[in-house]
Amino acid sequence: MKGNFQLNYSPNFSPKKRNSKNIKFIILHYTGMISENKAINRLTDVNSKVSCHYFIKKSGKIVKMVPEKYIAWHAGVSNWKKFKSLNNISLGLEIHNKGHEHGYTSFQNIQIKKTILLLKHLKEKYKIKKNNILGHSDIAYNRKKDPGEKFPWDRLAKNNLVIWHNIPKKKLRKLRKKKISNSKKISFFKSLKKIGYLVNQNNKDKLNLTVAFQRKYRASVINGIIDEECYYISKILSKC
Repeated sequence: MKGNFQLNYSPNFSPKKRNSKNIKFIILHYTGMISENKAINRLTDVNSKVSCHYFIKKSGKIVKMVPEKYIAWHAGVSNWKKFKSLNNISLGLEIHNKGHEHGYTSFQNIQIKKTILLLKHLKEKYKIKKNNILGHSDIAYNRKKDPGEKFPWDRLAKNNLVIWHNIPKKKLRKLRKKKISNSKKISFFKSLKKIGYLVNQNNKDKLNLTVAFQRKYRASVINGIIDEECYYISKILSKC
């Protein structure tokens, strides 16, 4: 994709260059701001202390903000498997969308097409596993909702970019809202831990984690209640 980017460099990055072998993750975000220009201004404002490597506009145009060899400031406090502070080992992609606080809407088709092309390029370039292409809400579920339930993770899966399940929709509907035993609830969180999520023992964290899981993998019902559908999806994904 060389030469297909606009350039609008952000001053917000760590000056020490990193070894390309240390880039193991790609984290997807939405901007969560009403105006695209305001989002770009914030990501390039030295006082904001936030940035990303790439910004995908509603038009599908891609803006390069921080060179990949430098650490951008996009993930914040974050966890996945044994890793913490994922800024150090990841690339951050901001996809413009107003977000939940400003009238969350579907992403533009052209945005998703260009995001898929960019992800394919970066995944191949850095040999990134599809298990390591994640949303901000995966790695920081107590703080973040993005890129949210309207983000089409299944389209990324069809392009072999993320893990997904191939459970027939008819079967899932039969399992939806069916109560499960406490032992299955324990098994659900064990599966999430195996996938990579940080699993804490307090009830608030477990609720937030369940909501984050539903937002991504079962967006039709986001209620924080673990049912047979959630349980079954988690078991399948834990084997990916």
